Amino acid sequence: MDEYKQSATSGSSLPGYARLPINRCNLPAVILGSLTFQQHPVRLFLDGVAELHVDLFNHLQQVPEREQRAIHFMDYMRSGFLLDNLDEAGFSEKPQHRFKRDKADYLRVLRGWMFDADGKEAAVMKSWVESRFGLLPRNHQGSLGDYTTEHYQTYLMDRANGLYNTNGLEAQLDLLYTYCQYEVDKQFPEQTHLTLYRGINQIKEHEILHQFNKREYVILLNNLNSFTSQRERADEFGDYILQAKIPLVKLLYLPDLLPHRLKGENEYLVIGGVYKVNLSIL
Repeated sequence: MDEYKQSATSGSSLPGYARLPINRCNLPAVILGSLTFQQHPVRLFLDGVAELHVDLFNHLQQVPEREQRAIHFMDYMRSGFLLDNLDEAGFSEKPQHRFKRDKADYLRVLRGWMFDADGKEAAVMKSWVESRFGLLPRNHQGSLGDYTTEHYQTYLMDRANGLYNTNGLEAQLDLLYTYCQYEVDKQFPEQTHLTLYRGINQIKEHEILHQFNKREYVILLNNLNSFTSQRERADEFGDYILQAKIPLVKLLYLPDLLPHRLKGENEYLVIGGVYKVNLSIL
């Protein structure tokens, strides 16, 4: 951990070890992952996604009710990725095909993340953030700081197993992010941030880039993280609470984005990078 502190002396820049030189976004990782971006965010666009699905978003503009827009989005996902017609997507019912496509879709990986942020589906989502935003995962069943560790090999294996024999799963996540941002604009037209909370057991679990005092830190978050808007709920997941102002453009998912599909889950999925946070006890 000390070498991380030394390599990021200002605490505001995204360290080189936590990013890729290229991504599939309108801004490079070194910018979108920085503390400056947390404080002064701008719109993020995944390459070609909105343009490819322009008909979907043109239609959504004509639907005033949020729940109806969500229904139309899920219908579009089913038809666009043949989720209800797997034979047309090349799926075979032959016994030798041990891994089925019928459950490996965007809804399954969302449920998988919410059940276990270190599981196979979570590895797929961390890999997607790595590819699209250039932010490397920092934790999966343990620290990923060293590529030779067993934890990193487990991450690679989980990622491969999660993506094997799927039908455009990363493209589904591209569209999920773009749709989430569309809905964020509808729900929070005058805002740039949300104050969210995350329960932790100790601050040393995170990579500390700078410490102002006992309560204020600059830390490097994992490339994908769960937060909640309910401070009391965060207390269920640790003895301490991280509070952060999260840029809306870094939300992959928010509660009730897909009504009736992920009931009872009050999670916000937050894309990582360098963040200033406050540490407190409930």
